[in-house]
Amino acid sequence: MNKKAWLILEDGSEFEGSSFGYDCESFGEIVVNTSMAGYQELLTSPSCSKQIIAMTYPTIGNYGVNDADSESEKIHAIGLIVNEYSKTYSNFRATKSLQDYLKEEKIAAIEDIDTRKLTNLIREQGTMRAGIFFDKNNSIDRLKSIPLDNIDLATQVSCKEKYRFGEDKSSNIELAVFDFGVNRSLLKFLNNLQFNITVYPADTPLHEVMKDGAKGIFLSNGPGNPGAIPYAMTLVNDIMNYIMKEKIPCFGIGLGHQILSLGFGGKTYKLKFGHRGANHPVKNIETGNVEITCQNHGFAVDADSIKSKGDVEVTHINLNDNTIEGIKHKTLPVFSVQYLPSADDWRNNSHYLFDKFKKMTSALLCVE
Repeated sequence: MNKKAWLILEDGSEFEGSSFGYDCESFGEIVVNTSMAGYQELLTSPSCSKQIIAMTYPTIGNYGVNDADSESEKIHAIGLIVNEYSKTYSNFRATKSLQDYLKEEKIAAIEDIDTRKLTNLIREQGTMRAGIFFDKNNSIDRLKSIPLDNIDLATQVSCKEKYRFGEDKSSNIELAVFDFGVNRSLLKFLNNLQFNITVYPADTPLHEVMKDGAKGIFLSNGPGNPGAIPYAMTLVNDIMNYIMKEKIPCFGIGLGHQILSLGFGGKTYKLKFGHRGANHPVKNIETGNVEITCQNHGFAVDADSIKSKGDVEVTHINLNDNTIEGIKHKTLPVFSVQYLPSADDWRNNSHYLFDKFKKMTSALLCVE
């Protein structure tokens, strides 16, 4: 029989349920994700570092876990909250149950939670600290002592040494990926586009990267507050100075988009409850097309701060709340988007962004 457990929020709200993961206390930021599937990808995405994820879809675990869909080598989320955990799973690719996976990775999880009530609470109160407890004594005091926003999470999840990813292709386009918490599926897609990829720790000085002959720079997705990354401004300034001379292209996604925006002189701020799910409508201002996007971030670029920069242009906006979803430099080959492409997006919605980046790098080689 599963142990009784509680999800407790820093405002004092309590939700009683049953543990179906590893029986351990866990503390972090409570976030709500509206995706109907993809729990394995979410749990293993470095962008979910230090998060307790509450899924709005009522039944989770019904297709198990497989060996191919993890976005990194481990689970980065620190907790999972669901309404109902499916004790049986069925999928031809599955190798184990979600419960077994959580226990192997020592990740706490609770079921029998009123996730509708929890979602409504976070929608009204905003994202906050939360914990999974087996003993409620002094729970609020322990929660309030947890640092939340001013933590450099990107450095924590980044690789520690540079490495080559995937197969070297017939193309001679060397791509430098700054790893702020990059998803494995994103690297696979870039490799399939014939890029030869080297992944670098997030704090690698640009001059060390360019020694390896990169013809393009990619700033990856990742977790947390871009303003808490101490080397971000220096990195972007170095990138821009280099691009002004060499004209090599730079593409940022997610946290990489926010870091570029800060480097351009913009500001970022924390959203009330973030954008987390697979159905966020984004309008491409240049074409008028609307893309249905996958998003997982708690910070956004301040619109007024970036629009005031004469050399930067807004290219995409979120139709739910008009937040900035994409920018580009008016004269240099630099652009970025806030949303995170998923496998379906690459085939239907977002492939043109990567095609654009590929053409930029190919054009540079032609000039040489």
